[in-house]
Amino acid sequence: MSRLKNISLDCDSVDVINAVSGGNVTLNISESLPENVQGITWFYTYNLKIADWDVRRLKYFENRFKGRVRLDSRSGALYMSKVQKEDANIYIMRVLKKTMSEQEWKIRLQVFDPVPKPDIKIEKTEKVEDDCYLKLSCVIPDESVSHTWYGDKGPFPKEFQSGVLETTLKSQDYSRCYTCQVSNPVSSENDTVCFSPPCTLVRSFAVEWIASWLVMMVPTTLGLLFT
Repeated sequence: MSRLKNISLDCDSVDVINAVSGGNVTLNISESLPENVQGITWFYTYNLKIADWDVRRLKYFENRFKGRVRLDSRSGALYMSKVQKEDANIYIMRVLKKTMSEQEWKIRLQVFDPVPKPDIKIEKTEKVEDDCYLKLSCVIPDESVSHTWYGDKGPFPKEFQSGVLETTLKSQDYSRCYTCQVSNPVSSENDTVCFSPPCTLVRSFAVEWIASWLVMMVPTTLGLLFT
């Protein structure tokens, strides 16, 4: 689960929280609750109440959320388990103050499936003098992902980041590996192919090495992609 930056929706300030389908998520606001809170109500849009708390009792309403949510009256957070794709929507937390005035916050919950593992397809290899022209495509059923291509020394420049990579393997290179990483805001997967000059496909220890290198890079990369 991750929180994206605050956005504007219908002239209101809205926090965005990402969750993975089947997992757990905490819906909470990015600021502290007012003092002397007398009541807290959570809505799934304005048409469906999820939970309601005041100083006398805590109530969960009879709907599809019952049994999957827990309201923390101290922080106002709503904990949700077994998140479903259908849970994605705008949630409203309404707070009743001691002065009997109300204040509310909105949160957009986005739910994503874990990305499947991609498969690098070799579209073309062509010997050009002593070098090798390569055209590689990163095949994945889900189109709503971000692609990042890596070479032996790190990610390719931004203009190379799409589902297809066109590059040249130089004759002076002993071997070179190319990794495609597909990501959404909650998960990432990758596949790697390696070549040696002139245009020979190889599988070697370099695949394991670059995978280990990616493990260290993924948190930073995801932060850059979805900031």
